[in-house]
Amino acid sequence: MISPKMQDAINEQIKHELHSAYVYLAMSAYCEAQNLTGFATWMRAQHQEETGHGMKFFEHVVDRDGRVTLLALEQPPADFKSPLEMMQTALGHERKVTGLVNRLYDLAVKEDDRPAQVLLDWFVAEQVEEEKTVTQIVEQLKLIGDSGVGLLILDKEMGGRTA
Repeated sequence: MISPKMQDAINEQIKHELHSAYVYLAMSAYCEAQNLTGFATWMRAQHQEETGHGMKFFEHVVDRDGRVTLLALEQPPADFKSPLEMMQTALGHERKVTGLVNRLYDLAVKEDDRPAQVLLDWFVAEQVEEEKTVTQIVEQLKLIGDSGVGLLILDKEMGGRTA
């Protein structure tokens, strides 16, 4: 059985994961409006991935005879000055989520909650991958700029991502 403290903290993390999905969906809409359909496709795949993360936490609580309580989501950012600013925003968001996962892991250790620690081991590794991927895109955008052939090539590459 999951402790009330751990249950509440994971419910909060579910909110953050679903907010992440909402952020990426808003970014997809921005990309569509900019005719960057490859970026839009990548963002929608990221949206699905973040929704899956929220569900991993959801199922963990349910599997441990806990109660999931869905919390309100805040409105995500909708407009950006450029694709670079959008991806820098995504990177900042991923870094925030990394911090949240790390704090949740610390709580799992403090609560001596080994099942949560096992679950969170996966999320710790996942956040390393998330930050690495978004950092690479940010750095590529810095190299090529926010317009021109380079952006179109990167957009096409981004569209090749599958969920």
